[in-house]
Amino acid sequence: MRALIQRVKAASVTVDGQEVGAIGGGLLLLLGVGVMDGPEDLEWLARKTLQLRIFADAEGAMNLSVTEVGGGILVISQFTLFARTKKGNRPSFVDAAPPEKAAALYEAFCRLLAARHRGPVAAGKFGAHMEVRLINDGPVTIWIDTRERA
Repeated sequence: MRALIQRVKAASVTVDGQEVGAIGGGLLLLLGVGVMDGPEDLEWLARKTLQLRIFADAEGAMNLSVTEVGGGILVISQFTLFARTKKGNRPSFVDAAPPEKAAALYEAFCRLLAARHRGPVAAGKFGAHMEVRLINDGPVTIWIDTRERA
């Protein structure tokens, strides 16, 4: 799984003109599911997301997690995180999981976060054309790939 995590002051997602998810301060997480991903990736990425210390403490140092600050998490599915751009100008997405597998893991990831996080967890709509709005805070943007955890 690949996640692009952004610390935000606010974020929302709209599908067909209807807002389907929104948070105040917290994390916007763009999530890509790969062909090799499975349940162990869900567990690891959920734990890493909830424990990632990228929020300021009283001294202004990044020492607090989204859980510790009570922030929200907005999760957006994004298969394009698996784009291959080495050859030509049109990206290849052969490393992205097929939609059935990706949807199941995406939804399981959202449920896992909601079960473990004290703050709000919102999500986009898998497979839909979405408009995502955010106010980036910092900016702080972190790239995580579960294949690079060793």
